[in-house]
Amino acid sequence: MLAETICSAVSAAGLGIAAVTAYRKRFLTATRIAAYSLVPVGLVLTGVVEWVAGIAFKPSVWLGFGVLGLSWLLFMTTRAIERRSGTTRAERKAARAAGRNEAVAPAASAPSLGAGGAAGVAAAAAKPKSQPKKKQEAAAPGEDFSDIEAILKKHGI
Repeated sequence: MLAETICSAVSAAGLGIAAVTAYRKRFLTATRIAAYSLVPVGLVLTGVVEWVAGIAFKPSVWLGFGVLGLSWLLFMTTRAIERRSGTTRAERKAARAAGRNEAVAPAASAPSLGAGGAAGVAAAAAKPKSQPKKKQEAAAPGEDFSDIEAILKKHGI
């Protein structure tokens, strides 16, 4: 009952302000103020104010909000812990699936790929990675500029 009275008083005050604004020949602003001031009366007439007042004063509703808050807190805590571990659930799932599918010898540093060509391909792929290091080490002390010189000579510089 008190909420309905307060809403009615707010609407009456808003309509009074709208009338004063219209008297000052600011009709667009007066219309907007009148529209806002009719909202509380509309909420009272539709029963929304009574429903909100009923919710606000029931202990079971506040208990429900507490349970929702606890649920949110638990969810955010698990997210924070997951982020600190540095892995996501999808990454952990992929790691578990990879661990089940690959066969690794007890002393091997990499999974065994089978006999024959696949092992040779893996060994060949590993060799070029080590060769550029040797070139870089060799190029650093003497700084071989033969490639650059060839390009410059080609262009006549």
